[in-house]
Amino acid sequence: MKSTLFALDFDGVLCNGLIEYFQTAWRAYCQVWSPRQTTPPDDLAASFYRLRPVVETGWEMPVVLRSRLLGYSEQAILEDWRQVCQTVVEDEQLNPSELANAVDGVRDHWIRDNVDNWLSLHRFYPGVIEQLNHLQTAEIPWVIITTKEGRFVRALLAGQGIEFERNQLFGKEVKLPKHEILRRLLNETPYSEIIFIEDRLNTLYSVADYDDLSAVQLYLADWGYNTESMREMAEQDERIKVISLKQFEALIINQN
Repeated sequence: MKSTLFALDFDGVLCNGLIEYFQTAWRAYCQVWSPRQTTPPDDLAASFYRLRPVVETGWEMPVVLRSRLLGYSEQAILEDWRQVCQTVVEDEQLNPSELANAVDGVRDHWIRDNVDNWLSLHRFYPGVIEQLNHLQTAEIPWVIITTKEGRFVRALLAGQGIEFERNQLFGKEVKLPKHEILRRLLNETPYSEIIFIEDRLNTLYSVADYDDLSAVQLYLADWGYNTESMREMAEQDERIKVISLKQFEALIINQN
């Protein structure tokens, strides 16, 4: 008999934090680059929202802003973010760890000074809190695997009345790639199958690369931080299924 575990990404699957991400990224940008004008250009937020799919970890967010302000086009960033990011980091002698500390520091101070304001800038996708409650009440096992700091995830879900065990959250502090976390869950828990829902196509590819992770079912959340071209690419991969919010809900309900 199969025992199934749901493994859920946070940003772009459960939570839409674009407004907070931009404001955090801009505050961190101001700390690192000390611009004369501390009010962002009018069109920068909208551009950042469109470019959010390229970001893998939080320290890249202020670099996205820097690249736009240096004159890189949105098209160049979308088509080859890894190269653009590397060029900006090397040219300006940036330290990813220091950028990460700046981003996390902004959030820590913000939460400490005005947690209600910070929480108010996040929007959970329609129905996902109800689905988490359903997982809880139906005793369907689930975990969150995210590159976000776990303390921020806990604060956001606590604000929605969702409490969970320590071993249900694998945040940035775990310092392991998602495919390795999934491998450990398969090897060290009683679950024979994992349903992994993620909004980043490259992350799903990194799992699909390993034959020993064939028991992980891969789903790309079409409501998350991905582009139409990414979704089209996912459709061409036999290991990956593209799902909508409605299909996500059905997937959970059908586990009963």
